[in-house]
Amino acid sequence: MGKSMKLTGAALAAALLLTAAVRMLTSGGEAEAARKTELLVSAAASLQGSLEKIESRYEKLHPDIDLVFNYGASGTLQKQIEQGAPADLFFSAGDKQMEALVKGGLVETRTDVLKNQLVVVVPAHSGTGSLNTIRQLEEEGFKRIAIGQPESVPAGQYARQSLESKGIWKPIQNKLIFAKDVRQVLSYVETGSVDAGFVYKTDAAGSSKVKIALAVSLPDRQSIRYPLGIVKGTRHAEEAKAFYAYLQSKPARDVFVSFGFQLP
Repeated sequence: MGKSMKLTGAALAAALLLTAAVRMLTSGGEAEAARKTELLVSAAASLQGSLEKIESRYEKLHPDIDLVFNYGASGTLQKQIEQGAPADLFFSAGDKQMEALVKGGLVETRTDVLKNQLVVVVPAHSGTGSLNTIRQLEEEGFKRIAIGQPESVPAGQYARQSLESKGIWKPIQNKLIFAKDVRQVLSYVETGSVDAGFVYKTDAAGSSKVKIALAVSLPDRQSIRYPLGIVKGTRHAEEAKAFYAYLQSKPARDVFVSFGFQLP
């Protein structure tokens, strides 16, 4: 009986030591997390691949910073910020969305960081080769065409402008499949759910499941620019300014260029 009591006591002591150790580790982890500044960046979905690489590099250089990205359609992100959603920086795929926030007094510092190219992609296994003109999307071989919602997705807005300039926006309405962002458009083409889709050149470059059929020219010689801005309501102004500057630095530009972006 005495031996049994000793074993129980030893087990209890071991359990208490383990609990104390876990508490120390947990409190240490919580303390470390508490010391980090969380920067929330609302960014266009087409930037995800490049920003994930930049995130890893920046956090190694700045262990006190925790970058958190909210990816989506630029128009959706714009509305979120207008409705009071927290954000320290906004990285848009279109001028329209950024200008709305600047005029609304929600973004005070902005600059154009990148340029991109709109393209039509088709499934890699498709027998469709290159297209000579966007008007060929009226042909029978293209039964389903994906584009981003023009109201919220800049790539969809640019696609609509191009289709309207060639007079085929209305004629192909029954073929159009609308997506929440360019990543969804790309997914539709990759899986063969559609015959073609409008995405950015950078999205196409990152997928082996699609091929570029046509580089799309925008009306009035427009260029697709990606503006970056600091949200006026940020609670981490200095840290936001530092990351804003880093995204324009050579190390960051090299990453963007490696993903197919152009510099303004």
